[in-house]
Amino acid sequence: MDATLVVYALYLAAIYALMAIGISLVWSSIGMVNMAHGATFAIAGYAAYFAADAVAPLIKAWSTGLDGTIALASFTVAIGMLAGVVFGVLIYLVAFLPIHDKPNFAVRSLIITLAINLATVQSLLWIFGPQQKALPRIFGIGRFNLFGLPVRIDQAVTIVTTIVLLGLVLLWLRVSRRGLEIRAVMQNTEGAALCGISTRWTALPIMMLTGALAGLAAVLLSQSIFVNPSAGVTPLIKGLTIALLGGLGSVPGAVFGAILIGFLEAVTGVIPFLGQRYVLIVQFAFIVLVLVLRPRGLGGLLDETRE
Repeated sequence: MDATLVVYALYLAAIYALMAIGISLVWSSIGMVNMAHGATFAIAGYAAYFAADAVAPLIKAWSTGLDGTIALASFTVAIGMLAGVVFGVLIYLVAFLPIHDKPNFAVRSLIITLAINLATVQSLLWIFGPQQKALPRIFGIGRFNLFGLPVRIDQAVTIVTTIVLLGLVLLWLRVSRRGLEIRAVMQNTEGAALCGISTRWTALPIMMLTGALAGLAAVLLSQSIFVNPSAGVTPLIKGLTIALLGGLGSVPGAVFGAILIGFLEAVTGVIPFLGQRYVLIVQFAFIVLVLVLRPRGLGGLLDETRE
């Protein structure tokens, strides 16, 4: 396999992992399939675009060197993640808080988050129109050699940023008090409630965290694609299917699933008789095959734990 293809596959896997882990965490902790995750992606993409568009001239007037690039990238990523956090809080207030203790919460929340997603897409179409917007190259343009391998700057930043951030998230879940509470809710909701852990207040940081991950994914992926009202549809579908492939509730499974799908997409795209037209078909065929052989997914241990 070509070394540049490996880098591209890891780049795709990094972005897909951010979406898949967010969906998996929400399901495993509060039992909600967040169909508004794609809307969070789109909102964060627009927020990052307008933030970068407004600040880029000022930063370029201040500095055109490395410090200016770092300042622009940091500001844009922060705004994208902040927009994801705010939208995550909105989803919490609308789709979780009023109905979390009602019967059939999973189905009700699925319908509400799907409605939020559709309403957000239509609102963005009404406000901004269908025109696509290009996010500035906030990480710079060009390539560098890594052990003789040419690597695009935005791909390298995406891979490193995702690895560092996911490592910090896993560390936070393992050692912090709030992280321990979230893990307790993931393993046994009733037992956690008996220990005084409120699902209502545990859900809020989860929605904020997963919203921030979706916002980061939007900024990173918008370096390669355009920002538009339906930009979150494909990442939502990919994130949901990868979360199912990895096993809902399993963060390592979601990461492993994202790596598999990233490599599968990269390889399928360069096969002459397949190409980009058949990427989705090959991916979904692979996911269906895995789920037929292993319905719990690659790392789906959550159901076993609950049983």
